[in-house]
Amino acid sequence: MLGKFFKKPTGEDKDRVPPGQHLANGFPLMTYGRAPKVEKADWQFRVWGLAGEKSFRWDDFMGMPVHSFTDDFHCVTRWSKLGVQWTGIKVTDFMSRIELDPRAKHVTAHCYGGYTTNLSLDDFVREQNFFAFQLFGEPLPIEHGGPLRLVVPHLYAWKSAKWINGLEFVEQEQLGFWEVNGYHSRGEPWSEERYSSLF
Repeated sequence: MLGKFFKKPTGEDKDRVPPGQHLANGFPLMTYGRAPKVEKADWQFRVWGLAGEKSFRWDDFMGMPVHSFTDDFHCVTRWSKLGVQWTGIKVTDFMSRIELDPRAKHVTAHCYGGYTTNLSLDDFVREQNFFAFQLFGEPLPIEHGGPLRLVVPHLYAWKSAKWINGLEFVEQEQLGFWEVNGYHSRGEPWSEERYSSLF
């Protein structure tokens, strides 16, 4: 497999690749279950918990400031993709549109298809994090989480929830799908936080 699909990082790339990772020649598709297809006209995004109740439609998101991002992407299954080009909306710009209760310390991302993942508020509300709707200048493919996915570059890719459609703000951490099934609750690549110490 190494050579055809993956390669060892060399030269300047070495400093950008966390321990135990190999560079992907393409952009692998890693999904649990079937990719849900949601038309933009039907798409809804809901906020609840310690942020009140609020709903957004596709046009609401597209009315927010749009930015280009170039980030490295690290999957817990030991591949990395450098210099991925996205277009999207900063999490911080989105958060300026909701009223967060000061008791909120964690957030659970909810997705079409039933997937969930958890983040601390500190890991979620960062200038570097964004909701992506384009990949390499094209509409985000369904297989990569389209029409909208969360991207959290500083954590393993399972935290970058595909097909995202809601955020639940809570005081106590609520583990998501992979976290309940043995993955680390945070998932920081440079520390190789792959799996929970409880498993």
